[in-house]
Amino acid sequence: MASSGASPDSPVSSARQLGLLLSGTEARELADHLADGDTLTAALRVIAPGRRPSVRSALGNLPVPVLIAVLRGIEGARFAPTTVDPLWTMPGHLAGTGRLTSSVPYLVEHARYSVTCSTFNFQRSSGLWAALQTAARRPELTVRVYLDTAAADVHSLPGPAIGSPTTADVAAHLSPATVLRTRRIDGRPVRNHAKFLAIDHRFLLVTSANFSWSAEHGNVEFGVLIDNANLTETVERELRRAEDFVFEPVQGRTS
Repeated sequence: MASSGASPDSPVSSARQLGLLLSGTEARELADHLADGDTLTAALRVIAPGRRPSVRSALGNLPVPVLIAVLRGIEGARFAPTTVDPLWTMPGHLAGTGRLTSSVPYLVEHARYSVTCSTFNFQRSSGLWAALQTAARRPELTVRVYLDTAAADVHSLPGPAIGSPTTADVAAHLSPATVLRTRRIDGRPVRNHAKFLAIDHRFLLVTSANFSWSAEHGNVEFGVLIDNANLTETVERELRRAEDFVFEPVQGRTS
């Protein structure tokens, strides 16, 4: 009796496997590169190194025009209506609706593709301090962090366990993640007050809270968690465009 399932090397199986592996953003960027005439090796650079072999395997032997059509289909299938949830910090967890800011590390810990974080500074007391380090060490994830230079490097206190970690401390803690800090323009430091997390090019958390224990547990803080890939991708793309003008890469401490 003939099997009704597709063979592992069939175009249908390749398309199904790619749909399981790729986010909408990754599918779009792969399709864009291939449509521009880039080689498959060059196009696959948009995928985190730890996931490239499985994605390459799933591509099979699909002709480029068919592959582009499959990728466009995945991009469209990933589109979903926007949902917005409130996010609160209140003393004693008094908030009765929405999520709590202290639940944010859970989003980072369960990321599948990427984490982008922008903040004024970090405190080691923040739940995100450990969660981001774990995420940065997962080879299938890309992690990108934007920091305010003055807040981290000018106002930090000496010593390895007190005060705000410096930008170099953050880069060392989150290695091999990409960590960027604000530059000086016309002799004046650019301040980074944008506080958000973007998860998997889909979830966007915008909050008044700094990344510290008090902001996550004791203050009155408010934010929103938005499930909208188009908005999240737009925010990430805007910062990437500004990087060469506003930010510079940070090297972590080696000793």
